[in-house]
Amino acid sequence: MSALLDEIIAHLRAKRIDYAEYLKRIAELAKKVQAGQADDTPVKLDTPGKRAIYNNLSNSGKAEEAKERKGRYDLAEDPVLALALDVDQKIKQVRPDSWRGIDTRERVIKQAMFEILGDVDEVERLFPIIKAQREY
Repeated sequence: MSALLDEIIAHLRAKRIDYAEYLKRIAELAKKVQAGQADDTPVKLDTPGKRAIYNNLSNSGKAEEAKERKGRYDLAEDPVLALALDVDQKIKQVRPDSWRGIDTRERVIKQAMFEILGDVDEVERLFPIIKAQREY
């Protein structure tokens, strides 16, 4: 996002755009930042929870493992996206009501995540992120 902002400012300074156009572009950029969605965000990541899972799996180096894994979503062009959608769907299927703060219910979520991720450390790393998302 900062690269886009720098580009907009450079256009203004070089007089390629007027001030009104500058403000319009800044407003559009602010809306994208507020929504938590960049230009290159896949369309299937239509909720904050899905984006959080995807971004954290992308940053964790799970891309190589995800390529070898066949999930419910056959998205060969982005295996991390498929993995993120699998995790999202599984959590939504198994989550008990009022699960936050109750160890046994939280373990149900963690077990579902482990079935997909197959890595205890990764589950423990992602779980607080899942727990912070209201949609789950």
